[in-house]
Amino acid sequence: MAATAAATIGIMDGAYFVGRGEILSWINATLQLSLAKVEEAASGAVQCQLLDMVHPGVVPMHKVNFDAKTEYDMIQNYKILQDVFNKLRISKNIEVNKLVKGRPLDNLEFLQWLKRYCDSVNGGIMNENYNPVERRSKGCKERSLKGSNKSSKSLQANRLSGASSTDGGPCVGKVYNAIAEEQYIEQIQQLSEKIADLKVSVDSSEKERDFYFSKLRDIEILCQRPELEHLPMTKAIKKILYAADARDSPLTEANDIITRSPGMFLDGDEE
Repeated sequence: MAATAAATIGIMDGAYFVGRGEILSWINATLQLSLAKVEEAASGAVQCQLLDMVHPGVVPMHKVNFDAKTEYDMIQNYKILQDVFNKLRISKNIEVNKLVKGRPLDNLEFLQWLKRYCDSVNGGIMNENYNPVERRSKGCKERSLKGSNKSSKSLQANRLSGASSTDGGPCVGKVYNAIAEEQYIEQIQQLSEKIADLKVSVDSSEKERDFYFSKLRDIEILCQRPELEHLPMTKAIKKILYAADARDSPLTEANDIITRSPGMFLDGDEE
């Protein structure tokens, strides 16, 4: 299927040479938006609606938050997007930690891939009956209704807590609750940002670890060649590779092996 092929396109594919101007024009014309920068799509809501357009009924648009500003809210949108990918069996990695940071290049690359994917579905033919504004407004209305219900319950609870207060009456209780809620929200946002930064740091460390491990493995394989494994230099390298104690450097012993050998490229005596 074309969609499956688009899900595995390589980094040198022509899709990644589409300019940001063309990407923005495509998004704005398709979804009737007015984005000026690709990073304005960092919340993941635009991506969700593009999939809603090409796969009607698969994306739960009532859950998509087009007003997402915090990383926490953006991550919720990407969770929806990932669920849709899973349903459609799209094997595309979504680098959420990079996208929510609003970095232009990361968001551009993901949108370039997404355009290629959408173009591959039904030959890129648009659904003439699709109303992007209506689809967005439906989701907003449902969230507003849910939000108003939560707000009314919260106000009732505040009234009850204020009425039962003996220190300063209902007003003091309401003010205290509002301040406490703002503090909690701020703490959650700060912790979410720290978690996102830590995930990026861990990913970077793992890539660096794998990079150096592969190099050491290549050296080990080379040292295991029959015509090389008995050479003094090979023995010295193995001494360093297989050193078990990280506190004591094996470099001195490795130097001794080479020093005791009359010729570095002749077989030396066994230790």
